[in-house]
Amino acid sequence: MHSPNASPEPDRTESRDEHRLGRMLFWIGFGVGLAALGTVLGVAAIRFASGDRREDPTTNRIQELIDEANSLLKALDEQRHSA
Repeated sequence: MHSPNASPEPDRTESRDEHRLGRMLFWIGFGVGLAALGTVLGVAAIRFASGDRREDPTTNRIQELIDEANSLLKALDEQRHSA
């Protein structure tokens, strides 16, 4: 039997310390993951909200062709109705 003044078993103390360390590491990892997720979402939101989209020449050219086609269709439609 153990005497009432005896210290707890070393295995129990070690197990308790390991459990405490595991719990602490879990919460540290959780916090770091949450901070990383917040950073990614913040950067994505800033990029989306900035509206500073670069215009490339292909997009401009396509828009010009669409506008030209629309004006030609309008002119053709007017010629058909006036004839």
